[in-house]
Amino acid sequence: MSRKTPQLEGRLVRVLVCTERKSFVTKELPEARVSFEGLEGDRHAGLTRAADVRTPWFPKGTPIRNTRQFSLVSTEELAQVAEALGVPRVLATWLGANLEVAGVPRLTHLPPGTRLFFPEDTTLVVEGENEPCVGPGRVIEAHHPDLPKLASRFVKAAWQRRGLVAWVERPGVIRAGDTVRVVLPHPVTYVLPGA
Repeated sequence: MSRKTPQLEGRLVRVLVCTERKSFVTKELPEARVSFEGLEGDRHAGLTRAADVRTPWFPKGTPIRNTRQFSLVSTEELAQVAEALGVPRVLATWLGANLEVAGVPRLTHLPPGTRLFFPEDTTLVVEGENEPCVGPGRVIEAHHPDLPKLASRFVKAAWQRRGLVAWVERPGVIRAGDTVRVVLPHPVTYVLPGA
């Protein structure tokens, strides 16, 4: 018996790249070629990355597979974060994002294993939620020096609205304006024996 996989569709608003290792600020590109390493020249790119606080089961610095090649945010969730902070807007370029997507409800809540298909072959697989930290909050604060403590307030305002991280399953080309087909994984129920 076959099961129909739920599908959604959105639109790629912006393609962004961050070439500076210590910066969260990205610049907009009309299009980009995607390899198995991610976006060429981007700070998130690479087949491997060093283990950090997100992977406490490995010693810090251990080379591990890079499942954080792309950072994605939602146009709608950025507006919600801006409203929570009391600022006119929060831009994807301030958050180190690579892709800004519109039209996918609750983007940050897409489960791991969700696939994002782009028209020219590129396929990304969602690793999980990108939890907010004060780094991007400092960038927002720099744009609004009259508002105190925006950096720390960003963490709460962006909770479960910060977007996702993903890795490349199939390389190709992505362009601003592309349709993004979102295919959710089959639901899985796991129960421990004896539970």
